[in-house]
Amino acid sequence: MSRVDVRFPSGPGWCAAWWYEPDGVDAPGPVVIMAHGLGGVKEMRLDAYAERFVAEGYRVLVFDYRHFGASDGEPRELLDIQRQLDDWAAAMHHVRSVPQVDRGRIVLWGTSFGGGHVIEAASRDGGVAAIISQCPFTDGFASSRTVGLRSLLKLTVLGVRDALRGLRGKPPVRVAVAGRRGEAALMTAPDVVPGYLALSPPGPPPPDRVAARVALRIPLYYPGRAAASLECPALFCVAMKDSVAPSRSTIWHVRKARHGRIKRYRTGHFDLYVEPWFDEVVTDQIEFLRETVPV
Repeated sequence: MSRVDVRFPSGPGWCAAWWYEPDGVDAPGPVVIMAHGLGGVKEMRLDAYAERFVAEGYRVLVFDYRHFGASDGEPRELLDIQRQLDDWAAAMHHVRSVPQVDRGRIVLWGTSFGGGHVIEAASRDGGVAAIISQCPFTDGFASSRTVGLRSLLKLTVLGVRDALRGLRGKPPVRVAVAGRRGEAALMTAPDVVPGYLALSPPGPPPPDRVAARVALRIPLYYPGRAAASLECPALFCVAMKDSVAPSRSTIWHVRKARHGRIKRYRTGHFDLYVEPWFDEVVTDQIEFLRETVPV
């Protein structure tokens, strides 16, 4: 197994990524494209999944959205939904130009906010072989309700202020990604702060604050609606005790996928990334890959 740093163009900038190659595989084969959730970067446990997929013979591209991690983009930590969807499209365009990739066997893997993005991105693209959507954000209204009224009011005020500053080219007003009840944070459930910190790698901490203007967009984003138009096989890994992306809303949306499968786990949003749940979840995902997009 080898991993190299690469980058690919997206819009006026570029995305930084890791490219994984399995040992002893020379012929063109399938690739899994991966990216994270709300404010997340690739160092936050995505390597653990990628290494398991590569061990099965899959090539993997793990990227950071523009404005995050090692990717291009100013201001930093600007979370723009359309730009992130454009990054997914750019990642697909990039791997289709790689000689080692079978263009007919591209898999999208996303988690949390990225789990919603892959539903939308695959529906728009129409040429994806399969998707894996883990604890996906599917319903903006349902997720916004988990934040609490006090936090929502604070987010709205700061979001408007940030949007106005953006129009004037001023530095952004920032809000926390993870916080406690009543704080100006995008996620405020009791398990959010310890769960988010558990994903942090050694070394410099990952971004914990983003431009506040996204708080005005999240309630209006419903990527789950695109599940009904998916043409490819889809695996939805749903945390039944999810405090961020409520499982009831998620299942209501994703059960409309014609070729969808739902795996339920009786645990919380952040537990799927770490043991004891990680091994069960990634094993289910590998089984799905072997069946739908074999090496």
